Amino acid sequence: MQVYYKYKIKNMNYKNIHDNDSIEKTLSSLNKNNFIAIEVKTREEALAKIMDLIPKGASVMNGASETLREIGYMDILKGGTHGWNNLHDAILAEKDPGKQSELRRRSVVSDYYVGSAHAVTEDGQILFASNTGSQLSHLVYTSPNIILVIGAQKIVANITEAFDRLEKHIIPLEDERMKKVYGYGTSHTKTVILHKENPALGRKVNVIIVKEALGF
Repeated sequence: MQVYYKYKIKNMNYKNIHDNDSIEKTLSSLNKNNFIAIEVKTREEALAKIMDLIPKGASVMNGASETLREIGYMDILKGGTHGWNNLHDAILAEKDPGKQSELRRRSVVSDYYVGSAHAVTEDGQILFASNTGSQLSHLVYTSPNIILVIGAQKIVANITEAFDRLEKHIIPLEDERMKKVYGYGTSHTKTVILHKENPALGRKVNVIIVKEALGF
């Protein structure tokens, strides 16, 4: 992993949305890597696409995500009219620690996992960092359907820039958010990169690139 930090990127603006050529290159690369790349213009279109992709009765799990909050997905979950089996809500509702832990373990085989990513490269790789690692099993294997909503400002040229974005931009912002919400900061303990998806597994990894700045 240390090789990714060898070259330092200078003068990066992590909030800018890249030009159409960069977005189109990223979408093409994602498709070549066996992800299902979807381009939308707005957060409203992104939310509508999620609603289209998840059928009634499916079990859903999600990670903590500013992007999902900003597009209104968390409000949809709280509203309870979606018709899905919301596993995250069931976990939070359970007050017995032992039973709650068991529900968390069972949730890793949800029909759908909805989340975001910390960076996506122009050659079609997707970077995730985590403190607890609770979302990582979904991403790498257990959930047959993945939906990732990624603001176009998260596109970077390569994995080196992806790690640079993570260390210089995302972790400081998440640390600040955690301190405000929970009274303690975050810690970068685990990293996953989806280089490609193996089609033999039969999974569907939907990557919705939104032409807006969303999340960190």
